[in-house]
Amino acid sequence: MTTETTNRMDLTFRKLKAEGRAALIPFLTVGDPNLNTTLDIIRELEAAGADILELGVPYSDPLADGPVIQRASSRALRGKVHLRTCMETALKARQAGSSLPFILFTYYNPVMQMGLDTFFAELDKHEISGLIIPDLPVEESEDMRRRSSAAGVNLIPLVAPTSSERIAKIVSGASGFVYCVSSLGVTGERSSFHTGIDAFLESVREATDLPIAVGFGISTGEQVARFARICDGVVVGSAIVRKVEDVIPLLEQPATRAEGLLQIREFVAQLRP
Repeated sequence: MTTETTNRMDLTFRKLKAEGRAALIPFLTVGDPNLNTTLDIIRELEAAGADILELGVPYSDPLADGPVIQRASSRALRGKVHLRTCMETALKARQAGSSLPFILFTYYNPVMQMGLDTFFAELDKHEISGLIIPDLPVEESEDMRRRSSAAGVNLIPLVAPTSSERIAKIVSGASGFVYCVSSLGVTGERSSFHTGIDAFLESVREATDLPIAVGFGISTGEQVARFARICDGVVVGSAIVRKVEDVIPLLEQPATRAEGLLQIREFVAQLRP
């Protein structure tokens, strides 16, 4: 992996810290509604002010995904989108001019099916900066952490409010940033968050020197601004995936495709902290 790819995420966080603002980190299901549209949406997200992008690999049996992202995964799976396809999409976006750090959000089974040696070789070829595997517990992650470090890929852990005494252990092998889960349960838009969320975020901050980002349920500009004051990054997933779902009828018609893409851009632009 090139030095530029390896450092892309770190450089982004340093730049944002110097500017005094938090990263906006959208999540996108690759292949929803199709791969060509995903490439167009990536361009729109970058134009809207996204700083880092999570590329969700569609999966038939998700652990952490709520109904909105499950529906998006089902649409993508009908289009035969898989792990390698998602990596190829990242590279195509890079070749089309995107400078965003890309994070691959996938479950462990597709990685295991590909084989770890092949998987990390492909991450290198396709310029992936980070990796999130929500169903890989820290107690079983040593090999993945070792391989990620050797490949120059940031392995980003999820830390939940229930992690309590495990926080220090979870973040000890992290790189890139630490992903703090704002709510219990699966992803999805929420009007309120876990009681004690601020104390939880502070406890994670005290346990690591890495940037911390918060996600799960954040869906409005006001919520992004609220967490941007105390975190280095804010992840928005289901709200963006739902917006894509809402405009699929526009995206499917050549005459209205540009309008559908514009609506996605405008929605994400109003989230920017």
